[in-house]
Amino acid sequence: MSIPINQVIVFITVARTGSFAEAAIQLHLSQPALSVAMKNLEQSLGGKLLARTTRSVTLTPEGKAFYPKARRLLSDWEQSMQDVRNHFALGRGKLDMAAMPTYTTNILPKILADFHRQYPNIHITVHDVIAENVVQMVREERCELGITFAPEEAPDLNFQPLYKDRFVAILPDRHPLLDKQKLKWVDVLAYPHLSLQRPAGTRRLIDQALQEKGLLLTPAFESHQLVSIGRMVREGLGLSVVPSTSRVQMEEMGLQCRAICAPVITHQVGIVTRPQHELSAAAQALEQLIRATASKLCT
Repeated sequence: MSIPINQVIVFITVARTGSFAEAAIQLHLSQPALSVAMKNLEQSLGGKLLARTTRSVTLTPEGKAFYPKARRLLSDWEQSMQDVRNHFALGRGKLDMAAMPTYTTNILPKILADFHRQYPNIHITVHDVIAENVVQMVREERCELGITFAPEEAPDLNFQPLYKDRFVAILPDRHPLLDKQKLKWVDVLAYPHLSLQRPAGTRRLIDQALQEKGLLLTPAFESHQLVSIGRMVREGLGLSVVPSTSRVQMEEMGLQCRAICAPVITHQVGIVTRPQHELSAAAQALEQLIRATASKLCT
């Protein structure tokens, strides 16, 4: 039989004060209501906890044994309630999220800084993984939310678009193509090309878009990381294309970014979550900041 916490509170208060009348005053209860709560607790436990006389209330041996345990029980309960309040008030908590490297490197740091200023006691673990793994980590409930490109096949998940990202060409300084007013894919493919390795979703997207235009991408070098590709372009090994989200990162390496057309290739970046799973208060607050940042990118 479950015992209501209010009955434990009644027992502790009567034991501490040694008086039903004083306990009733402190708990804002009538004496009959307090007596009923105490009686129900003793019936649930199977024996007397208090020895009552007309002048005093004392603990029975069983009451003396139960009293410290009841105090610990009440303390744990109060702490649990406070912990839940802190989570809802964002005073404490933990959040796991996953995001693809282009987002974690170029956009997420400022969002996290803003979040930390508002909620300094929320601990966030960022899983910096490729786009496909973002989807998998959310699906496996290892992360509450993820930031990635629109997944090709994920009917079991919710994808909410944030903004459309366009691929741009990256070139080293003084490259001849920088003089062209309008840069096309056929111009870029005339030079050795550096590309992400399959099965990266961006690689599949680019391959498919080029094939539809009768163009073939044959990389001279491949890598799993855009940072590595950027550095290889800087060393003159060839040209590449990257999501425009990476523009600042590439420019910091000393590279030039140019819009590329014929075809223009874009993809949606958004938030992946599990349907029918309510986000924690911390995740909801972070999602709001993510959306606010995305709205600025779209303007």
